[in-house]
Amino acid sequence: MKKTLGKCDLFIKGGDFLDGTGRPSMKADVAINGDRVVAIGIVNVENPEQTIDATNHMIAPGFIDVHTHDDRLLLSNPEVTPKLSQGVTTVVVGNCGASLSPWLSNFPPPPPLDLIIPSDNESYRFPTFSSYSEALEKHPAAINSFSLIGHSTLRCCAMKDIDRPASEPEIKIMKEHLRNSLQEGAGGFSTGLFYQPNKPAPPSEVEALASELKPFRGVYATHMRNEADQLLESLDETFETAKRAGCPVVISHHKCQGSGNWGRSIDSLARIEKANEQQEVSFDVYPYVAGSTVLLEEMISSSFRIIITWSKAFPEAGGKDLSEIAKEWNCSVEEAMSRLQPGGGIYFSMKNEDVERILSHPMAMIGSDGIPHDVHPHPRLWGTFPRVLGHFVRERKLFNLAKAVNKMTGIPATNFKLHDRGILKEGSFADVVIFNPKTIRDCATFEKPIQKAFGIHTVIVNGAIAWVNGEGTGSRTGCLLKNPVCN
Repeated sequence: MKKTLGKCDLFIKGGDFLDGTGRPSMKADVAINGDRVVAIGIVNVENPEQTIDATNHMIAPGFIDVHTHDDRLLLSNPEVTPKLSQGVTTVVVGNCGASLSPWLSNFPPPPPLDLIIPSDNESYRFPTFSSYSEALEKHPAAINSFSLIGHSTLRCCAMKDIDRPASEPEIKIMKEHLRNSLQEGAGGFSTGLFYQPNKPAPPSEVEALASELKPFRGVYATHMRNEADQLLESLDETFETAKRAGCPVVISHHKCQGSGNWGRSIDSLARIEKANEQQEVSFDVYPYVAGSTVLLEEMISSSFRIIITWSKAFPEAGGKDLSEIAKEWNCSVEEAMSRLQPGGGIYFSMKNEDVERILSHPMAMIGSDGIPHDVHPHPRLWGTFPRVLGHFVRERKLFNLAKAVNKMTGIPATNFKLHDRGILKEGSFADVVIFNPKTIRDCATFEKPIQKAFGIHTVIVNGAIAWVNGEGTGSRTGCLLKNPVCN
């Protein structure tokens, strides 16, 4: 049935429409008033303030990047260019146990916290979540954000020595900081049990903290203790911890790391499916065979190639292969890595078949896991979402476009409880991306990672055009999204 409106602020006409649920596309117009969608379908608007012709383009919900480390980027680059340029309208920050708040420590942040909390800039120190949220409200970003509170950050607040399990008094302090953050709107809690600041924490410590989430309908996201030889055991620990805490859990960047574990995604996905029958479980994945983190000698044996992303000792090493540096220096790769510390790297440790199997699973969400402050970042920072739509949908035909968009919108909004987002319907928030399904592609490469994607026509955040024709508009309509109880 044709709908007629007297006027609207923004009218998108002539495009193919995907609502984010996974349903097939249909021809539809979209009318927006303020920050809300007011009409979808065959719409006649007598007096639109602004019109976008979306002919030959797809109209979809703005993408939700469920796994980011953009906590500081939201303030240092409020356009959040690497994400906005991909069609991302919401980022989940504070992953892998690392969040900007609450930071109360006097000592320099240990890795990987130093990736987002600079040791030489006091302006990015936030003792409470409310102080961080106030900074975002005072200096809004172009896109929305949803914040998790990191276990590493909490441990540094409560403990002088983080190389051991926390005592009961220390756990009590961490629980208080987490509870206060949730009361102030934080959306959940994250761990990075693979990393030293979290590694000494037993499951009981994690459970005690995660138990604070239930009254706020908060989410627990985890970079598990192991994604290699102990992958299945780490999954079991994750499920049991979340079940005992009574909260939903998100497995971060699910992967099978190291050649000895290639092919194990068959077993890991089956185990996730089985757990999901008894409790709320979900997972995210990035569409690359290489990951990226701080320089870790234990990662050398499981990686076929390592690219240096940054080095404090040798800044000129950014972008070079570790093996080339070792050859230049006439030393072993282990010694070269030791000399480069502290630093970061890209590790080629996964098999394409596992990546595709995990990506194509019906439960999979897409998350970039990009590290925005690296000198030579992983290309996932700039290319994740167009890579899925271009390479894996159009070229590889791994799944269809509707399902791909669902993995980026509807599924994340459901799992993170983002009200009226992720699915475009009348009354929902007007977070919208318009892209060309025939040309969209990632341009960021491992050699040249800082490149905008191709094929993104327009990005709209809360009803305002934030990106058009390859450039930001200067719009700053992004909001801090709070947990369901605070909303």
